[in-house]
Amino acid sequence: MKYEHIVKGQFLERPNRFVARVRIEDREETVHVKNTGRCRELLQRDAVVYLEKCGGAKDRTGGRAAAGRVTAYDLVAVEKGDRLINMDSQAPNRAVGEWLRRGGFLSSLDLVRPEVRYGSSRFDFYIEGCGERIFMEVKGVTLEEDGVVRFPDAPSERAVKHLEELIAAKEEGYRACVLFVIQMEKVRYFAPNRDTHPQFADALCRAAEAGVEILAYDCKVAPDTMTINRPVPVRLQGTASAEQAFPADGINETLRKDLEKYKLDGISIPLLKWYDENRRILPWRTLPTPYRVWVSEIMLQQTRVEAVKPYFERFMEELPHIGALAEAEEEKLLKLWEGLGYYNRVRSLQKAARQVQEEYGGEMPDNYEALLGLAGIGSYTAGAIASIAFNQPVPAVDGNVMRVLSRLKRDERPVNDGKARAEAGAEIERVMSRDRPGDFNQAMMEIGACVCLPHGAPLCHKCPLKSFCQAHRAGKEQEYPKKQAKKPRQVEDRTVLVVRSGGCAAVRKRPDSGLLAGMYEIPSLDGFRTAEEVAAYLEDSGLKPLCIRPLQDAKHVFTHREWHMKGYLVKVEEHSCGPALGEAQEWLYLEPEETRSRYPIPSAFKAYVKYLRGFEEEEKS
Repeated sequence: MKYEHIVKGQFLERPNRFVARVRIEDREETVHVKNTGRCRELLQRDAVVYLEKCGGAKDRTGGRAAAGRVTAYDLVAVEKGDRLINMDSQAPNRAVGEWLRRGGFLSSLDLVRPEVRYGSSRFDFYIEGCGERIFMEVKGVTLEEDGVVRFPDAPSERAVKHLEELIAAKEEGYRACVLFVIQMEKVRYFAPNRDTHPQFADALCRAAEAGVEILAYDCKVAPDTMTINRPVPVRLQGTASAEQAFPADGINETLRKDLEKYKLDGISIPLLKWYDENRRILPWRTLPTPYRVWVSEIMLQQTRVEAVKPYFERFMEELPHIGALAEAEEEKLLKLWEGLGYYNRVRSLQKAARQVQEEYGGEMPDNYEALLGLAGIGSYTAGAIASIAFNQPVPAVDGNVMRVLSRLKRDERPVNDGKARAEAGAEIERVMSRDRPGDFNQAMMEIGACVCLPHGAPLCHKCPLKSFCQAHRAGKEQEYPKKQAKKPRQVEDRTVLVVRSGGCAAVRKRPDSGLLAGMYEIPSLDGFRTAEEVAAYLEDSGLKPLCIRPLQDAKHVFTHREWHMKGYLVKVEEHSCGPALGEAQEWLYLEPEETRSRYPIPSAFKAYVKYLRGFEEEEKS
């Protein structure tokens, strides 16, 4: 529905239910209020209001108002915070009439008749179509608090009577509906206002139990238009179905699909409120520059937050900007990354930093598509940087977010299903806060990391989204997300040799490609070897072992393989470290301090590194 001749004003006061005083430009006008409800929470002094100018009687500017009217303007909408709320009590019926005729309720209509008497009531619409006879009563809703909308804002015996008549119509074989038209957009859910009128709340519950359909839709509102938009969850507190955010039975297929499509529309408000009160203090959040966000997101891939924090702070201290990262020597870079694993991440990080230097003058590009063009940056990382650092409404869907969405929707598809992930990105983009997209993305990740846990029971009692969650309502949270059976990891047996000569220990550099590319490792042999086999290998390599002592077994798990390791601590004659043979020619003998400060040793060798760095103490023990 559309208004003509809209003007903007400033609310001053409301002397009675029917009129208000409004400032329009530099003059004051008495205007007609097209809503006799209280509307106290809307009509606050100095609130921005929108008025429709009427033709007919004169206003102070010489214009004409409708014949017989004292006022020249109708007050039709008001700004409340960042919401625009239509408060015209006639608008819901007009908008619903248009919506019905567009096929919003039934795909095939034979008849739409407004204002039809039934019993001692007059219902807003009588509808025939698809072989059904339907009575529909429409109620406009303007009362909102923290995203929750309620009706009525004042006791209404007439509304109770309408519900009783709808129950009677249902018993006589008609299909009966009450449609709450929420005269604003993006709310959490609708509930009857039990505080203001408990009799209406009870009557609504009785109607639902009798089979009357209880529906709620929000509206797209502009100063000059209002259009039925999307279904909104309905909470009928006090009934057996009180926790069901969406009616389950008696809904036509069009509405059922709409409810399925839009059921997460209200999550932004409770999610961000929870995040504001519960977010963790993390070093990359305190100063979310593009560079810091980028480095943190790369580090956090496959790595726990608590493990990343000291690495991030050390990395920022050593390489505080993109230029320093681009120019860093590889050994220094790998040393800073030592222990985080997945070392190709840091190589790609440096490659991308050099791209930024060459292509963008050292400044991170500020749009999603350009970020995707940088080495090592995929859709998740690009979305995180764009939203957190540049406040762009772009989704960032990681494993935490997929787990949360899977439980909210009871999605039967595996979380690594490509189509499911693409749909998740589209849904997040649709429902996310346009004012705080970065906080929205981080809040979804935070819920997944701290509440909707991957292992063990999720902490549903702490979750701000539990009322939206289908898995929670069904008591099947731990059955989701569905996962495809993983291929078994390839198991490799290895024998690790901690070779010491004098005060030095042997390491070797791995090839420049493949697993742990370019890292320094403790020498090792394929398979499990006996002490005798180790001694023979060393002798064949031109080394003379003086003692060989077994060390504890260890295991390290990579993404697609795992190493099972036996270890030996070996001391060789110092002078024998000269003309080595075979692989031993590639060994470097380092002082213990060098393995701490310069040469990066992968965490795969964590169980044996202490023998490199404290051999004498280990010998004494």
